[in-house]
Amino acid sequence: MNAIDFGFGAVEGELWRLVFAMTRIGAALLAAPLFGAAAVPMQLRVAISAALAVLVSAWVPFAAPPALFSLAGLLAVAGEALVGLALGFVLQLSFAAPVIAAEQIGGTMGMSIASTADPISGAHSPALGQYFTVMLTLIFLGLGGHLTWLRLVVESYATFPPGATWLGPERLALIAAFASQMFVAALAIALPVTLVLLLVQVLSGVLSRSAPSLNLFALGLPAGVLAGLATLILAAPLAVDQLTELSAGALDQAAQVTAR
Repeated sequence: MNAIDFGFGAVEGELWRLVFAMTRIGAALLAAPLFGAAAVPMQLRVAISAALAVLVSAWVPFAAPPALFSLAGLLAVAGEALVGLALGFVLQLSFAAPVIAAEQIGGTMGMSIASTADPISGAHSPALGQYFTVMLTLIFLGLGGHLTWLRLVVESYATFPPGATWLGPERLALIAAFASQMFVAALAIALPVTLVLLLVQVLSGVLSRSAPSLNLFALGLPAGVLAGLATLILAAPLAVDQLTELSAGALDQAAQVTAR
């Protein structure tokens, strides 16, 4: 029996089962970049977790630990939270790639001082990071990635049934390996713009050496900003393809974590 008993009998048992199911779903929503955004109210997250937990309780046969507040029960709850956080963290790694690319592009363009408050993470990020993040969010939602990710959260109950949810070292190593793919994706996004900006900086250096009377800062900074913006506009179709592959890769990574 649970340490807290409100005297509702079988109804109370179903309530504790619902709360136990909400643990994994709530942890996944908290760690995911879209559902866990600072702009999303906590009440809405709890409501979504409860609605999904009702469906999971009807679809997946499982039972809450008989003593939820015992050591074994708390370990089971921690295991549920671990699986949910892992699924959200994998998605978070993919959404961090455009921000890393924007840091590199903004620093090369001389726009590293232009930063805004990121509504997703609540932290400060470069202005170009907002541009790439909005693009990735629209592509991810347009492809139905949020629905696929929620399906993976529900299907994780088949791979990791409640009570046997501790991730093995091979799955933890798999999650850590996804970080390398994040840096590769960030490099692919930033490469076209940084190459053009490198050529502009080399040209500015040649002009400053051939005509020392020219003000390098007055010439090089506007030229770098204009060249960077023009390259971003021209490379927009390529960026869309790269962000589409990044969205698909994020879902594939989450599916690998929950694979049997």
